[in-house]
Amino acid sequence: MTILFYILAAVLGAVLALAAYILITRSNAKGRASAIIQKAELEAENIKQQKILQAKEKYLQLKSEHDQKVSQRNNELRERENGIKSREGQLNQQAAELNKRQHDLDSQRGQVNAQKAVLESRMEEYEQLKSQANKQLETIAGMSAQDAKNMLVENMKAEARTEAQAYINEILDEARLNAAKEAKRIVINTIQRTATETTIENAVTSFPIENDDVKGRIIGREGRNIRALESAAGVEIVVDDTPDAILISAFDPVRREVARLSLHQLVIDGRIHPARIEEVVAKVSRQLDEEILETGKRTCIDLGIHGLNIELVKLIGRMKYRSSYGQNLLQHSREVANICAIMAAELGLNPKLAKRAGLLHDIGKVSGDDPELPHALLGAKLAEQYKERPEVCNCIGAHHEEMEMTTIYAPLVLVGDAISGARPGARREVIESYIKRLRGMEDLAASYPGVTKSYAIQAGRELRVIVGADEVSDDQAARLSTDIAQRIQDEMTYPGQVKITVIRETRSVAIAK
Repeated sequence: MTILFYILAAVLGAVLALAAYILITRSNAKGRASAIIQKAELEAENIKQQKILQAKEKYLQLKSEHDQKVSQRNNELRERENGIKSREGQLNQQAAELNKRQHDLDSQRGQVNAQKAVLESRMEEYEQLKSQANKQLETIAGMSAQDAKNMLVENMKAEARTEAQAYINEILDEARLNAAKEAKRIVINTIQRTATETTIENAVTSFPIENDDVKGRIIGREGRNIRALESAAGVEIVVDDTPDAILISAFDPVRREVARLSLHQLVIDGRIHPARIEEVVAKVSRQLDEEILETGKRTCIDLGIHGLNIELVKLIGRMKYRSSYGQNLLQHSREVANICAIMAAELGLNPKLAKRAGLLHDIGKVSGDDPELPHALLGAKLAEQYKERPEVCNCIGAHHEEMEMTTIYAPLVLVGDAISGARPGARREVIESYIKRLRGMEDLAASYPGVTKSYAIQAGRELRVIVGADEVSDDQAARLSTDIAQRIQDEMTYPGQVKITVIRETRSVAIAK
């Protein structure tokens, strides 16, 4: 019983203690909340007072600035008003001076009028005296005054014309004499400073051989090797009684060079048969293309010409294997470039630009594009296509006067080309017409469908036409030879006869692995 009492008492005490703690905690929370609210109200009041003070200060500041602006504006207005008043005073003073000057002018005008009246009376007296004197002169001379005046004017005009014409003729004669002397001096100086060799291109290349055994291997069994080489390179191989040499004949120097280099490699290698020949010819053709590019680059470096398009550099390299009336085209172009540069330097022009135009003036001769155009216009078209300067394009197109000259450098290129080609022995007319005839025969044959290659050989006495076996049948090949022969007979002029040989070859290749 006592224990239960103690437990109840303990529980009751704990409950009373908890209730007392809760009451005390609530009382403290209310006090803190009240204190926080009072503090917040005080802070809000302070902030309100501060904002009011800031607003008053801002108002006073703006008012001060406004008053200052108003004061400044008033000062400006007063200054302008004072300026206007000052200007008004000056204008009034000037008006008074003008009135005074007007009064003086009026008085002077009166004096002038009086003097004018006196002069008029004296002029009338003078005219009367002059009229009397003229009448007396007309009576004495038997001629009216107007007739005498006209005669005097005509005499003066004739004298002036005579003196003017004599002066003009003197100036023109002096200008012609000086211009002719100066032109001769420049041209002679240019020729003397340009030294080049005189060479004539041939249509035949000689290939040396050691003995008849090598000659026999080149010919092959029943001539198959030599026919394969002729077909692959587009040349004619002439094997005669000439000791230690065979002749390579073709109008195109590039083909002759390909054939010569191919023969050289085949003889060194020792393996000479049709398949090997075709392989070597293809390889040499690629090597020659690289050599052509290298030749073009080396030529540009030697002449100090930079910035050319790579296609133009290739065309310059191909000039080495072309001829113009028997004169090597690259040598001719280099010579023209140097001549143009010297003349441009003598005339105070840009020698580099003149040299560039001189080097490129004949690039139309080595291009296979648009053969219907003259080579000068074709060269100008190519130069424009490859972004050359308009002056250079005009020089190329006008160097045979097929285009209007619009730049001062064009006559230099024309003269340089004439100087280079006019030297004794520099050119030969026959070779050029011969090459044109052979090229025309090849182009005519190549215009037919199915033709893959065409070669004019034996100095134009034979035309070999190679056709694709899958495009042209045997019957069509027979008709093709007849058609080409008829067209050559109708459209071309040639000596003797032309033999047309159409070759149609079928190959079957298999590889064993």
